[in-house]
Amino acid sequence: MKETCLEISQRYEIGFVEIGNDEDHVHFLVQSAPTLAVNRIVTIIKSITAREIFKTHKEVKKIL
Repeated sequence: MKETCLEISQRYEIGFVEIGNDEDHVHFLVQSAPTLAVNRIVTIIKSITAREIFKTHKEVKKIL
């Protein structure tokens, strides 16, 4: 997950200040350039991290 977030940081103007997790979800504290809307930031993070999780852990996709 951290590698994926690092790649997102390098590709987009999104900085991950903190990454935390609970039993079944992840928390991100991010900062970004004011040119990106909040919904765009969320879409970028969710789509890329979901794709990577489903690629490496195929069982998760079957559960969801």
